[in-house]
Amino acid sequence: MQSQNPGRAGLLRRVRRLVRRNRRLIAALLLCAAAGLAVQALTPAPAASVPVVVTAADLPAGTVLTEAQLTVQPHPAATGPPGSAASPADLLGRRLASALRAGSPVLDTSLVGPGLLTGTPPGTAAVPVRPTDPSTVQLVEPGQLVDIVLSSGNGFDQPASSTVLARGVAVLWKADGGPADGSLLGSSSAASAEGLVVVAASPAEAAALAGSSSRGQVFLVLVG
Repeated sequence: MQSQNPGRAGLLRRVRRLVRRNRRLIAALLLCAAAGLAVQALTPAPAASVPVVVTAADLPAGTVLTEAQLTVQPHPAATGPPGSAASPADLLGRRLASALRAGSPVLDTSLVGPGLLTGTPPGTAAVPVRPTDPSTVQLVEPGQLVDIVLSSGNGFDQPASSTVLARGVAVLWKADGGPADGSLLGSSSAASAEGLVVVAASPAEAAALAGSSSRGQVFLVLVG
């Protein structure tokens, strides 16, 4: 038999002594490593995210959106806001129907357009109404409920009468003197929309409101 290499044998003895002297430290290090591996194994993978367009500053109702007013933030894909946009390019030139705080997602329900009818009963229509007194428009805000009353006759040769055309309809949008937004009022509308409001009306109310301003004086009565 060959004798063991003296140098190797000495190295093994030094390693054994080092291990015996530091066995508690080595055990602690192994325990920490095992705990770290367990935590890594149990930590879920980062959640997938989607881009969501939000406002870069506080914006008032009626704002026509520009690129400088919008920014993109990541949002968890599983809880992405319904009706949100992924790119500012999808929103440029659109008009806000309500005020938004900085950092708020810009949803389809925030914009003048078909999204304003989200959640309304089937058949609900967005109907533009122009009150006889345009200054009354300043008294209403989106979400306000109004009765719409038609007053006809002059009290002399024509008997005066008042008819409620719609009761408790919600104001979806009001004009602030700018041009009408084609996505809701029709792209052919180029005249000033000053004094115009848009309400959510049932089919019967929409039929009664159509052309009402040509039949007499139209008034808004705030309710609720």
